Amino acid sequence: MARAWHLINRPKGLPTDEDFALEDVELPPLADGMIRVRNRWLSVDPYMRGRMNDVKSYVPSFELGQPMDGGAVGEVVDSKAEGFSPGDLVLHMAGWRDEAVVPARAAQKLPDLGAEPQRFLGVLGVTGMTAYFGLLDVAAAKQGDIVFVSAAAGAVGSVVVQIAKAKGMTVIGSAGGPDKCELVRSLGADQVVDYKAAPILKGLAAAATEGIDVYFDNVGGDHLDAAFALARNNARFAICGMIENYNDPTPPSFRFIMRIIAARIRLRGFIVFDFQSRMEEFYRDMGPWVASGTVKAHETVVDGLEAMPDAFRGLFAGANTGKMLVRL
Repeated sequence: MARAWHLINRPKGLPTDEDFALEDVELPPLADGMIRVRNRWLSVDPYMRGRMNDVKSYVPSFELGQPMDGGAVGEVVDSKAEGFSPGDLVLHMAGWRDEAVVPARAAQKLPDLGAEPQRFLGVLGVTGMTAYFGLLDVAAAKQGDIVFVSAAAGAVGSVVVQIAKAKGMTVIGSAGGPDKCELVRSLGADQVVDYKAAPILKGLAAAATEGIDVYFDNVGGDHLDAAFALARNNARFAICGMIENYNDPTPPSFRFIMRIIAARIRLRGFIVFDFQSRMEEFYRDMGPWVASGTVKAHETVVDGLEAMPDAFRGLFAGANTGKMLVRL
């Protein structure tokens, strides 16, 4: 019998064990055009917190009492779909569970890039695409720019740092604590700000003495305000995430937001799925970077389906460096 995590309550703040239940699920018979997949790797992502609320967003809310979903890599164990055979490894969205029956059209066979399967949930997957298109397209970052990346030891931020260095940019990253700051330095960052050691504005001002041209925002809150304060004229901000407020309903306040006008700052929010049609472009660049070691994958791996809620909560406690994954 397959098992899947269900959302039982709408969380108030950080989700608790009482908000989830791991239950048996009966899989439907395999119909034409369908595949049965046994999951090997599950993706753990901050955006899933928003799906636990009953609000309109760019992805539907999780339904109470129903299996949750998310990115996963699994092995096809049975198929009634042309082009899919037992043993194929596929990327799909029936995560938070150990097995699933999904339409073949909703699954993608992993490209032959010589990479380990879990990389397609991280540096070669949505995480990497978010970093790539957010930096190079949304923020229009270019050689010579001074780029500030928040949560630079996290899944997306760690990839942004490496792409920016590969493209000849000066990079300032923020991270919490000496170990994570050392990781960001190892990725090639020119300056690292420890936001736990001093207020982020003070640290960024010391690191970015000439200001910043680009801000890649994963945090929001005080980090975003500090970026407003240090932005040079015509700076571009790619607003990817605001994890600081995902469990806090208090609206953030910004002391330096009026600098948007004087500095002619451009802010643009984005969703990675806006760039789904450009995956080949992404693979063309990222595949060789990963193969050569120019971009390295950093992962935090937790074992067992039972650990999924703890792994998810760990995102908000800074428990991960790089991509958070659950291995089945």
